[in-house]
Amino acid sequence: MKICDWQMGGHQLDLHAICEFVAIGFFLDDSTFYSNIRTLPPAASYNLEGGRISDLKPRWNWNYNPRDISLKQATEEFAQVFEKVANDGLEGKKVILPISGGLDSRSQAVALRNHGNVNSYSYQFDNGFKETGIAQEIADKLKYPFKPYYIKPGYLWSRIEELADINKCFSDFTHPRQMAVKEEIGAMGDVFHLGHWGDVLFDDMGVAEDSSLEERTNLILKKIIKKGGMELANSLWQAFGLQGRFEEYLSDRVASLMSAIKIESGNAHVRAFKSLYWAPRWTSINMAVFSHEKPLVMPFYRDEICEFITSVPEKHLAGRQIQIEYMKMAAPEVAAVTWQDYKPFNLYNYRRHESLTYMPTRAVKKARRLFKEKVLGKKPATQRNWELQFLGEENKKYLEGYLFENDSFKELVPQELVQHFYSKFNSEDRVWYSHPLSMLLTLSLFSKRHFAK
Repeated sequence: MKICDWQMGGHQLDLHAICEFVAIGFFLDDSTFYSNIRTLPPAASYNLEGGRISDLKPRWNWNYNPRDISLKQATEEFAQVFEKVANDGLEGKKVILPISGGLDSRSQAVALRNHGNVNSYSYQFDNGFKETGIAQEIADKLKYPFKPYYIKPGYLWSRIEELADINKCFSDFTHPRQMAVKEEIGAMGDVFHLGHWGDVLFDDMGVAEDSSLEERTNLILKKIIKKGGMELANSLWQAFGLQGRFEEYLSDRVASLMSAIKIESGNAHVRAFKSLYWAPRWTSINMAVFSHEKPLVMPFYRDEICEFITSVPEKHLAGRQIQIEYMKMAAPEVAAVTWQDYKPFNLYNYRRHESLTYMPTRAVKKARRLFKEKVLGKKPATQRNWELQFLGEENKKYLEGYLFENDSFKELVPQELVQHFYSKFNSEDRVWYSHPLSMLLTLSLFSKRHFAK
């Protein structure tokens, strides 16, 4: 049977979209694995009668209408809006708050400082960087109970079938490390308070304000295409016998979606694209792991925050200034805690991290780390989720089982293609080929669970 003839209940495979999926890790716009099944857009209203959708209308359109306000005024307005949405609907509920060393969860922690019933936690990899230390310090400053979790190697294999049920294979399986402890963290309270998407809304996009559509499209492509993703997509494109070139297909697709967003500002335009297509089709997918246990509160997804963002001058959004100034204003003791991205500095002195005077210290730290790894043979710290799942003999056994012993996957993807990328991962650049391997694993689970000949 040809790949293009594969169906499930009359649903035809969308091979173009599958190539897109493996290149960037998510489906764009309304695409799915099937050509006759589409998703509904975010921020839209519609009627559902007799299994049919009608009167589909957007209830929110991204725009950019900045006001002439100061950074101080923008920060004060943010404080008012954010603290309102962060605490909305939480009366009488115990909040479960994940904390990291970054800014978004720290902003939430500050906004909830008067709630009175917050349980916090953080996690780090076994043999990983000590991410829980900064989180613990933030929690201590705000007097929140805190629990550290340690994510162990190979946790995925006993849960991968369950995760496939939860995310429907619309995302790979190596990113949601919360899957390892979801029952434990779910038992900590009544609602999860999540800080997803704050880093996109409250920063610049790294593009010139007067850039062309082509420049913005190229920037988007650079951001969304994963390492090794284009190589795998091109290989599948050829294996599926599709016409034309995949690079042109993806570029045209992104350019078309970008051109439909009517915003002049380069940074606001790219932010709108990411919020319309990246957030709902990738970031939101594995939130289902949290919502599988308890309801979610997501302040950065609220309309009020989006409306605020569209009215703030880009110069105030750049460099996370509003969140930084908010925490310095509302909770100076929390602002004084180390910012993980600029360790050992905090929100008051983080610019020193890039100063010439600190460069020698950074060089010495790197040299010490390399000496311990290369000369003394110390095992490098685990930095990436896939390292927990793909490295080591035990992981190898499970991974090879899904890649080479799944008969339905053998019909979807040629085994020689799978073997090619698996060999590349093992013999060349593991970082580069970890994404292709992760996407092949995802397609294996998809074919196993969702296909019937």
